[in-house]
Amino acid sequence: MSASPRLLILWHSRTGASEALARAAAEGAGDAAWLAAAGEAEPAMWLAADGYIFCCPENLGTMTGLMKEAFDRAYYPLLGKVEGRPYATLIAAGSDGEGAQRQIDRIVTGWRLKRVAPPMIVNLAAQTPEAIAAPKTVPDAALVQARDTGAALAEGLRLGLF
Repeated sequence: MSASPRLLILWHSRTGASEALARAAAEGAGDAAWLAAAGEAEPAMWLAADGYIFCCPENLGTMTGLMKEAFDRAYYPLLGKVEGRPYATLIAAGSDGEGAQRQIDRIVTGWRLKRVAPPMIVNLAAQTPEAIAAPKTVPDAALVQARDTGAALAEGLRLGLF
């Protein structure tokens, strides 16, 4: 762990919900937060972080393509280099969210990351094409939970618990 821990909060959002969750987590993490859009994440960034929060929407039963691309770019360069680092997930979903959650968990199993917070899935109940594409407002309770997740991971890193 570095002297000043860094919590990489990697996010992708199409309608604003996942971005709102990621920003809430960053607010909770304070100076440990390192907020990065999935399209900008390079393997060196992942290596420079002490822990991770992965935040994205579920689309068609999986994580979004841009988030998957971020994992694709980093997977082999990080293999054997990030074992044991902590992670958490924040998923924005229209109904389920479990597919994206399982996909992320399966990928990071190969890196031997350690889940340190329960999965957070925010069901926004968007079921029509119009509702799915529309900008989203995340309920305050979910933003508080995301903030708490960021704060907990940052504090765990600061204390050397992970």
